[in-house]
Amino acid sequence: MSEVALTGVVRRYGTVTALAGVDLTVPSGLLTAVLGPSGCGKTTLLRCLAGFERLDNGEIRIDGVPIAGAGRHLPAHRRRIAVVPQEGALFPHLSVADNVGYGLGRAARRGDRIEEVLTLVGLAGFGHRMPHQLSGGQQQRVAVARALAPRPSVVLLDEPFSALDAGLRAGLRHDVREALRADGATGVLVTHDQGEALSVADRVVVLRAGRVVQAGTPTAVYREPADEWVAGFVGEAVLLPAVVLDGLARTCLGDVPVADTTPAGPGTILVRPEQVRLGTGPGTVAATVLRHDFHGHDALVGLRLADGTRVTARVLDGGPTVPVGAEVGVTVEGTARVFPTTPTSTLIGV
Repeated sequence: MSEVALTGVVRRYGTVTALAGVDLTVPSGLLTAVLGPSGCGKTTLLRCLAGFERLDNGEIRIDGVPIAGAGRHLPAHRRRIAVVPQEGALFPHLSVADNVGYGLGRAARRGDRIEEVLTLVGLAGFGHRMPHQLSGGQQQRVAVARALAPRPSVVLLDEPFSALDAGLRAGLRHDVREALRADGATGVLVTHDQGEALSVADRVVVLRAGRVVQAGTPTAVYREPADEWVAGFVGEAVLLPAVVLDGLARTCLGDVPVADTTPAGPGTILVRPEQVRLGTGPGTVAATVLRHDFHGHDALVGLRLADGTRVTARVLDGGPTVPVGAEVGVTVEGTARVFPTTPTSTLIGV
């Protein structure tokens, strides 16, 4: 297990700055997801870690040993870093076992390491098969096994599940996570899928315009986003203007409790759709149902308040079913996060 540290990492392509001073620590033995929109620098960050790109500034260390920066660039093949690409990129003329053992020495190939990692990814006994005899998900499992086989310091996963069907993707990413944990590997997962990052990673790093805007546990990033942009990017968000006074935020959804440490004054509150409740009675605000998007285990209900404000509620399966056009009452459950308004504050990408 190895800890990776990036300090002030900069990478430019002509006049375009892909990474603009990235400071990041990838803890040993954990899976860290790097999340961000297209063009934010995720893939460039992975390529710099792998050794495919040289840094323009900054430094990368593994367990305190510099591998890049300050005139040093350890070649990719000497970094003991494995990459799992979007497509498995298996050798079509080699068996599963030969694909997995491609980077192993003769002693390791004669041992049981190949079967050991195939077992880790749920493909015990598949060593004799050829890649064309496997499904897309199985091929990705082989790619992960191949990455784990030489016991690398770090495993980099470049959106390895993006080409798979949704149902297969959900199961495979959890199986891969367990394989990394069982082998004690330090992993970095690059993804644009917020649900994927939140559900499988130990830590989530959010990139925007080549900079880290927040890093923390999935729970912290979701419940305590650093700013309005992160709040809107990581999961569904209802962002409303508010005025905070005496522990309450006055909003178009009524008075919503906020943390005791929240300063009084104007701001923007974050309410997640699961906090928005449908019902009747005192304290509810009238709303009209605009849409009902069913997702199986839950549904997202789009609502328009009397003043024209639009909000979203998440209703679990078995909750109230409301037709489009119906009039309902709305309340907010729990505490809202507040982003105080400052003279220079702006909403970026919301």
